[in-house]
Amino acid sequence: MTPTTATRAHLVTGAGSGIGALVAAALLGRGDEVHVVARSEQRASELAAQLPGARTLVADLAQPASVEALDLPERLDSVVHAAGVVQLGTVAELSVQDWTAQVQVNLVAPAALTRVALPALRAAAGTVVLVNSGAGLFAHPQWSAYAASKHGLRALADALRAEEAAHGVRVTSIYPGRTATPMQEQVHAQEGKEYDADDWIRPETVADAVLHVLDLPVDATVPDLTIKPGPR
Repeated sequence: MTPTTATRAHLVTGAGSGIGALVAAALLGRGDEVHVVARSEQRASELAAQLPGARTLVADLAQPASVEALDLPERLDSVVHAAGVVQLGTVAELSVQDWTAQVQVNLVAPAALTRVALPALRAAAGTVVLVNSGAGLFAHPQWSAYAASKHGLRALADALRAEEAAHGVRVTSIYPGRTATPMQEQVHAQEGKEYDADDWIRPETVADAVLHVLDLPVDATVPDLTIKPGPR
């Protein structure tokens, strides 16, 4: 359902590829104002060319404190957290750096960015969408660090939802199964498996689910949404 209100404003992370890129492009395509986060000035220039009309903000999510300096608009109808990193390995193999990198980008950065954006979200009674993962519900072997960061993201969403309900801010966690994105191709390489995008959920399907959540009338909310690959 397309909203009938005036132009809406959104903040999207992970807009360089995959689900985040599709969400940002769709929002821009319908005339919404879209702010995207880039890790460097060079990457900001690349995103500006990739997503004409997007407004770029520079912050390195691997260094969550960098979001403190972002100049955000006074109102935000949504913040979509779609950025993420993954490094597979057993508990016996994963280094402190492997753990820290995933927890910083996948959990601490969304928490810090949401806190910075809360005044703008409250002003618009906006929606926070956290693109989680099936790994946020169950941890398989070799997925401990990534899954731990995503389990933490689920906890962040649950607490935030209860805390911000009085301000009209809605919070949705989306748990896609394996999705045909560049990250999934990277995961297959780490697993030593052949990658065929046709085996997995199309990123457009997940992006459509995000847009559906953003466009819900104010009388409803979707706290959690799990998306799994269809039967083959």
